[in-house]
Amino acid sequence: MKIDFAKAGGLVPAIIQDHRTGEVLMLGFMNEVSLAQSRDSGEVVFFSRSRNKLWKKGESSGHVLKVREVRVDCDGDALLVRVEAVGPGVCHEGYRSCFFRTLGSDGALDVNSEQVFDPQQVYKSEESR
Repeated sequence: MKIDFAKAGGLVPAIIQDHRTGEVLMLGFMNEVSLAQSRDSGEVVFFSRSRNKLWKKGESSGHVLKVREVRVDCDGDALLVRVEAVGPGVCHEGYRSCFFRTLGSDGALDVNSEQVFDPQQVYKSEESR
């Protein structure tokens, strides 16, 4: 089976999961080039839709994601990338996981985790996120 990059305009969602704990850390998107670079380098490379370019996770923070395994879903249009996260967290808001909020039955968002790093210190050289 081939990965179906054409179905969603050249991109496939890539769910990033801690290979030891099973915790979902983030969701990103990959194109053929970013997937190939991830496989070749052993560190996750995404395609940024907002920047319209490739970006290696951790290029500014140092919080890289080391690829341990890549799984493809049954339709060939989504990836599960099992990683070893280097650094305290992967979220640009300072949390271990980007999924640090819970949606309540009333529609309110509640923070369910503690910040593990100060994003202003880690990303101080970036102009915007």
